[in-house]
Amino acid sequence: MPSTSMQAIMKPAPAPGAELRQVPVPEIGPRDVLIRVRAASICGTDLHIYSWDRWAQRRLRPPLVFGHEFCGHVERIGDEVQGLKPGEFVSAEMHVSCGLCYQCRTGQSHICQYVRIIGIDADGCFAEFVKIPATNVWKIDPAIPVEYAAILDPLGNAVHTVLAGDIAGMSVAITGAGPIGLFSIAIAKACGGGPVFVTEPHPYRQKLAVKMGADHVIDPTSTDAVAEVLSHTSGTGVDVVLEMSGHPDALRQGFQMLRRGGRISLLGIPAKPLEIDLANDVIFKGAIVQGINGRRVFDTWYKMQALLKSGALKLDPLITDRMPLADFDRGIQMLLSGDASKILLYPNGSA
Repeated sequence: MPSTSMQAIMKPAPAPGAELRQVPVPEIGPRDVLIRVRAASICGTDLHIYSWDRWAQRRLRPPLVFGHEFCGHVERIGDEVQGLKPGEFVSAEMHVSCGLCYQCRTGQSHICQYVRIIGIDADGCFAEFVKIPATNVWKIDPAIPVEYAAILDPLGNAVHTVLAGDIAGMSVAITGAGPIGLFSIAIAKACGGGPVFVTEPHPYRQKLAVKMGADHVIDPTSTDAVAEVLSHTSGTGVDVVLEMSGHPDALRQGFQMLRRGGRISLLGIPAKPLEIDLANDVIFKGAIVQGINGRRVFDTWYKMQALLKSGALKLDPLITDRMPLADFDRGIQMLLSGDASKILLYPNGSA
């Protein structure tokens, strides 16, 4: 007889922290899929939720099981679900679009006006089981290892950002070497971009950037990052800037190191509004400025899977730790220290 309860990491109340609790297994509707989680990954968003910062206080309504990066196997399907069967290896697009707004009806469901995010607006994947609408489930090619399959969500953000414009033969600057910035190094290089410059103040992340293939890693706290990039590009600047940090200084530096007519794609989210020199850094430069949100559904997923199947992306240096779901607190503290990148959690206790 199927179990009716499971272990899950829950945000039980509007306060810092989280708890491992025994909760009911989700009940699925006719168009839902119940997935047994094989591995989940802690995201920067989960750190905000755990810390209960200003963003989390505005956005979440506890109690909630959080987490939105995972892979697993189909456990059960609803009566109206087609094309999926128990046992299949899957992940999911955790942004659930409405299907009815202007954006959804014009091929832009990744920026749906009424999007709901599993792990933020509904119970997520830091659990033994997670409920997903069948239309959001993504079958994973068996050639892709579990460790990579668990991080498709953030990898998709990087693929979307890097491939939002031409990249082959282009010089690239990445501001911020968090996980998505680090993924972007590998993607840019695999797609023919280079040289790749990375600006990052944290020594641990600087080392990871080197491992991921960055050609130049710059500490902006001790070096003039803009001058350094300009010196390596004959004073022209880079063709493409991928802004991954949201830090005001990094944003300003990104615009300044961009060449005239270049592309800057912005994924990092500033904590508050900021000023930029719109005349000199955008208008007079003829800069192409893009806001990047999530993944294009499911265009980005196809591209991401093709890159992984090709063997062009080597992501192992970024998976720094693996631990049981019950050790979630330890994983959070490691990430908050900055001395870890992607940490995988296993509900069954081991890889």
